[in-house]
Order: sequence, then structure tokens, then C-alpha cells
Amino acid sequence: MKIALSADHRGYSGIRQLQEKLAREGHEAVVLGDCSGTPSDYPERAWQVGRAVAEGKAERGILLCGTGIGMAMAANKIKGVRAAVVHDEMTAQLSRSHNDANVLCMSADLLGQRLIEKIAEVWISTPFEGGRHARRIRKITALEEGKDPSTVTE
Repeated sequence: MKIALSADHRGYSGIRQLQEKLAREGHEAVVLGDCSGTPSDYPERAWQVGRAVAEGKAERGILLCGTGIGMAMAANKIKGVRAAVVHDEMTAQLSRSHNDANVLCMSADLLGQRLIEKIAEVWISTPFEGGRHARRIRKITALEEGKDPSTVTE
């Protein structure tokens, strides 16, 4: 799987380690932007990864910042991105199976590297269930288009 990765200065070390792990597992894990640890603004990193996912240049994206919240807020402004802040394996699984999240946002400050890697593993391997959840994703798409989601019935 091709996965776009990035982080601000708080998550640069964790994203580099995650890239190495994903590459060892056979994924094409590409770090976008300057993840050298110099001060950076998370919206720029969220833009790079979000655009890569929205344009089909990557199947999924993973972002790290201090809490994961800022990255998710910024990434979710990009049409076609469904970014989720995830703190454990359960929310990783549900963000994929129910919400078809295509960008994973995690906290570099609150999660250790082992948990970051485990969450990413669960998130990458969990398929979207479809069914009743597909209608809800279509409603999210309606919101992106400025439409009333209640008009989506199927």
C-alpha cells in the first residue's frame, strides 16, 4: 500500500520510525515535507498528505503532531479526506470499518512509539465494512459539496 506520511516538529522522530517499520512490512511509505525536527506548522503537513490522498497519489495518509487534533482539523478541510484522531487500537479499527478514514492522525506527545506503530498496523489492515456505513460516508461527501446530508437516502 502507498502511504503518505508527515509530521510537525513534535512528531518528526515518530514518523521517521514509522516509515521504516512500514517499509520493512512492504508498504511504500513516503514522508512528505521537511520532517527534520525544525519548527513547522502542522497545517502545511496536513495539506501535503491530504492532497496526496485526495488526488490518489497515496491510498492512505498518516500524520503526527503533538495531539493529533490540529492535523485532523486541517486535513479534514481538504475535499475527499476523512481524517480521524485515534488513540488506541479500538478507535483505529472503528475509524476504518465504520468511517472509512483515509488519513490517520495521532499524538506524538501522548502515545509511545510502540503504540503508534500498533495503531497504524490495525488501521492499515482494517477494511471498510460498507453497508449502512456507506450511506453515512455519502452524507459526509454531501457536506463537502455544501448539500444537506438528509437528502442522501441510499
